[in-house]
Amino acid sequence: MKQEDVSQFLYNVYNKLYEYWGPQHWWPAETKFEMVIGAILAQNISWNSVEKAICNLKRANILSIEGIFQTSDEMLSELIKPAGYYNQKAKRLKEFCNFLKREFNSDLEKLFALDISSLRQVLLSQKGIGFETADSIILYGAEKPIFVVDSYTKRLFYRLGLIESEKISYNDLQAIVMTNLTPQTQLYNEFHALIVKHCKEICKSKKPICNKCCLKLICNYYNEE
Repeated sequence: MKQEDVSQFLYNVYNKLYEYWGPQHWWPAETKFEMVIGAILAQNISWNSVEKAICNLKRANILSIEGIFQTSDEMLSELIKPAGYYNQKAKRLKEFCNFLKREFNSDLEKLFALDISSLRQVLLSQKGIGFETADSIILYGAEKPIFVVDSYTKRLFYRLGLIESEKISYNDLQAIVMTNLTPQTQLYNEFHALIVKHCKEICKSKKPICNKCCLKLICNYYNEE
């Protein structure tokens, strides 16, 4: 596709998804810090499990930088157990809170005041934070325009025919989207959330429900069946 065609295609996909599903109200968190903790806990696990871990942290009244930092490793691991890989994730949470204390005086807004490039570099320098987690924190926490890529994004755009393989690199797919969409936080926020919703409900991995799909008329996968 030519660039103008890719841009038009992406906006068309977004508009159809938005019309079908409506606003998704992401990220589901009461504070920016809760959002960051949720993003770290969400690695390799369902959101329902993350919510259970977040509720445990709230119930224990330790959902804060100081609260997590001062809680013993054993207790923290137990509280976040529903999120899986709990010993490893407890360590990551403590390391991140220590990083905020040391580098930003426990002020998350100071971290978020960095420009997108610097913020991404700083986040990626933290052990256990990869592209998807870092970009989720930037988009949903810092509220800066960066497009989050995940397995759902790759699945949908491959089936639609935008990309040739689901094995495309994270940064390559991100570049395609960000080159062809206006850099707007709300647009990137809603688009990513809508893709996740659509792939969980309709464009499933093994048995997609194509006959109910709002994108079937522009989908290679459906039209090649």
